This record gives sequence, C-alpha cells and structure tokens, in this order.
Amino acid sequence: MNQNPHLRPAKTAVLLLNLGTPSAPTPKAVRSYLKEFLSDPRVVEIPRIIWWCILNGIILPIRSGASAKKYASIWLPKLGSPLMHYSRLQAKELAEKFAHHGQLVLVDLAMRYGQPSTQQALEALQAQGMERLLLLPLYPQYSATTTASSFDEVFRVLGTWRNQPELRLVKHYHDHPAYISALRDQVQSAWDKDGRPDFAKGDRLVLSFHGLPKRNLMKGDPYHCECLKSGRLLGEALGLEPGQYWVTFQSRFGKAEWLKPYTAPTIEKLGKEGCERIDIFCPGFPADCLETLEEIAMEAREIFLEHGGKDYRYIPCLNNNPEWINAMYDIAQHHLSGWPLGVESDATLALRNQRAESAKASIS
Repeated sequence: MNQNPHLRPAKTAVLLLNLGTPSAPTPKAVRSYLKEFLSDPRVVEIPRIIWWCILNGIILPIRSGASAKKYASIWLPKLGSPLMHYSRLQAKELAEKFAHHGQLVLVDLAMRYGQPSTQQALEALQAQGMERLLLLPLYPQYSATTTASSFDEVFRVLGTWRNQPELRLVKHYHDHPAYISALRDQVQSAWDKDGRPDFAKGDRLVLSFHGLPKRNLMKGDPYHCECLKSGRLLGEALGLEPGQYWVTFQSRFGKAEWLKPYTAPTIEKLGKEGCERIDIFCPGFPADCLETLEEIAMEAREIFLEHGGKDYRYIPCLNNNPEWINAMYDIAQHHLSGWPLGVESDATLALRNQRAESAKASIS
C-alpha cells in the first residue's frame, strides 16, 4: 500500500453514537462511568463548584454501589452490558446492510461515556482511510443532553486533527417513517406472539421515554415535543385512539420538576383504577439498557402489580430487529446522498498518483 496518506483510497463512514455503559457491574466500574457521565455540563446544568461537591461528596459514594447491584441484575451472561451488546449488533448489521447493497461504507460505534470512546472510534476510522463521516446518534429524539453532547465530543476530537474529514450530522429522526414503522413492527410482533391488549376492557399501552428536567424544555430543548410526536405517530400506526396509549417520562432524578406525566405514578394510578393489563414500550431507547430492563421491566412491574394490576407486559426495545436495521439504513442513505459509497476505483487512484508525481516533479 502506498505510504502517502494523501494517496489512500478515500472512504465514507457512519459512526453510531450512544450514551455508554459501565465496563462491569461493579461499584468501581459504575463509579467511574457515573463520574464521567454526571460531570458533563450538558447533562447537569448546575454551577460547577456546587455540583462537584454534591457529585463527589454525596452521589458517587452512595449511588455507585446501589447502581452496581441494578446493573448486575440485567447483565447478560457471557455477553455483558445489554446496551453494548445490542449497539455492537446494530453497527455490525448496518455494515452488512451496506455490503448487501454493494456499498463499501465503514460503520463503527462510539460511546459518549466509557468505552469505546469517541476518540478511539474516530481514530480507528481514520486509520482505515475515512475521509467522509456521517454521525448517526442512537437518540431518535434530539436533546442537548444526549445528541448535542455526543456531537460536542466528536467536534472536540476532530478539533485536534490536522486533516479533518467531511462531516454530516443526523440531528433527529423522531418522525421518520422508517423509524415509526420499526417501532410499530416491534410492538405488533409482541402482540402477534402474546395477544393484543383488549382496549375496550381498559387495557392500555404505555410509551415511556427518558425524562428531562422541565427547565430544559423551557430553555428551548425540543425533546419533549419530539417524544410526543413519536408517541402519537406510533399510536396512529398501531390503529389506536387517544386514551388507549399514554406517553410518559421515566428516570426522574432530584427534587426539581421533570417532564410529566411520570411513568411510575402513571402505572400506579392505572393499577388503582382497575386497569388489569398494561403493555409498556420504550420508543426512545433503540437498545435495551438499565433504564428499560431494570427500571421498566422490573421495578415498574412491581408497582403495577402491587396496586391492583394483573398483567404487566414489557415489550423489548428495537435492539437488532431487522426493521430497525432497515430504518437505520434508510436514515443513513438519505443523509449520505451525493457521497460516493465505496472506495476509489483503480483508475481514479492511478490518476491521483500520476497527478501527485507531476506535482512533485514541478516543485523539484
């Protein structure tokens, strides 16, 4: 291979961006992960000095051990973190999808916190000749706390590079038809297997999204509106009427008001009011993780059953559903429009070599 980096075949790449996960379900690994995550000013908008004291003096010492036990309850035997497992599967199968269509596109995964880091992923793509880069966040609904933070980290790394790639961003796809279709397929597949809820008798579908402080909405973050739209479009795709499905928000932290309605109190209310069956799905999480498998599939189930509910059914996230892989491919294809989706031909590379040699000759 020609050692001149300017003469390498120029390749197009897609980098999937996700939040991250501890490397192990241990207090030490969880503490390291939480410290990086909760130190991000995009995530916690509290004056740094005050937050540093709270984080290091209260939260990390108390939450690391408790969170480690929760991670241990959802850790996959021999596979590890569910989020990592399914995110890697998504990257692998998206690459195979490109290859199936005869397109040579590099696909990799980067985690905003933990490993593989954004810097590691970008450097790996650079080593393979990446000259054009599409960022595809695994956050369907845009938020400054997730999407923008992941973009920030990419910009930080690229800011240290002398030779930067062309760059495109997927801001959101909360209402993309292929994404909504994948969500519908995931829910409908569960119903085909286990039976559709009897909505006439009061059964309900709960669509639980990750929550944010209400002040984020008031400051202009579009996340809340995009979640509501995703929920409405999914409800319509399933043929449901308003009231047969509820959009709620989970994972509230601290005393400040967050986006409402909250998931846990909603489930408790439904149980007390005589709703016998709840099906619950998390459309904003493309891959199962702690927040879906422990908080929703386990904790929320206990709340519903303890307050009168009879039948609680958790519908897994998209994970590596073929319809979701197709959706990622469609979304990427739209944003890659106009870019060559392969390597340069031998003839083009030979022409570039010839021109480079001519340039050298003219200089000497």
